Amino acid sequence: MVGRLARYLRFVGCDTAYARGWSDDRVLEIARREDRIVLTRDRALARRTTRALLLSSPAISEQWRQVVASFPAIPRTPSFRRCTLCNGGLVPYAVEPGQPRPETVPWDRVAAGLPLFRCGACGHLYWEGSHTANVGRQLARWSEGSGP
Repeated sequence: MVGRLARYLRFVGCDTAYARGWSDDRVLEIARREDRIVLTRDRALARRTTRALLLSSPAISEQWRQVVASFPAIPRTPSFRRCTLCNGGLVPYAVEPGQPRPETVPWDRVAAGLPLFRCGACGHLYWEGSHTANVGRQLARWSEGSGP
């Protein structure tokens, strides 16, 4: 229900587990074991724990506003700390001499000093580009009027 929200929370560096296909019991067990807050649109699931935020809207912009209003310390600008796909930690990355270079990376910009980051869990590569700027602008728009 809130997969897009999970990705945006990862964009800003939040450690975010996404419960795709998990049973409610499994969600609650993992949340308890890992000391997580459950963000959900499922009223029945939210009622089963005191550590839940029941999201009232299907719109990602409203979900974001509700999360930052409830948790004002959440960062609101993109960072390169979490993989948006799997939540793994990102680390600086450089291609070793003699290794093939991934085709999707803008190597001309890397040669000019653009840093690369790689997910330690799934290997996905990241760099700061127009998408990062677009996400930052989107988050700023969504965050307007949501607290400090």
